[in-house]
Amino acid sequence: MSSIQSKQRIAIFASGAGTNAANLIQYFKRHHLISIALIVCNKPQAGVIQVAAQHQIPVLMIEKDRFFNQDAYLPELMTHSIHWLILAGFLWKIPLPLIEAFPQHIINIHPALLPKYGGKGMYGIKVHQAIAEAGESETGITIHYVNEHYDDGPPIFQATCTVSPNDTPEQIAAKVHALEYAHFPHVIENTILQQIQTKH
Repeated sequence: MSSIQSKQRIAIFASGAGTNAANLIQYFKRHHLISIALIVCNKPQAGVIQVAAQHQIPVLMIEKDRFFNQDAYLPELMTHSIHWLILAGFLWKIPLPLIEAFPQHIINIHPALLPKYGGKGMYGIKVHQAIAEAGESETGITIHYVNEHYDDGPPIFQATCTVSPNDTPEQIAAKVHALEYAHFPHVIENTILQQIQTKH
């Protein structure tokens, strides 16, 4: 497949409000080589569904049994000609069939400086609460490839922000969100473009 002529098509996996998804959709809207082709969601009430509707992006709703015990919705991803899976606040672990089908093509963003504050159950405000309770002086984001373990794949990029002794978990979250918005789109872009160049 010649990636130079045809766009690299991304499926964004999200479970929540979709703020990062909206940021990515906006960033890649008129990109010459990368497009957001699909939103994959596991929660019928998630705000990301409205985000997808606003931008006329199709949504694939998934349920647990098929995702973990059957074909992991791989046929649907193939139907949409997806090249990359981007996890933007997606709370399920990615099953092995998808990791094998998309080697080094699944990217997650974690709201802490891995390997600290990662692993099962460490997501959203829980991460920021743990950081506040531990009295950390800095936190940040980690953008990394996904493997079969939670928050364990090779890191691609980290950015840090300071944590003040009196910061609430919500204040820490706001600082981390600012890093996510600033860095996630262009780190994805650079990673994809580097892979395209490597292949040619």
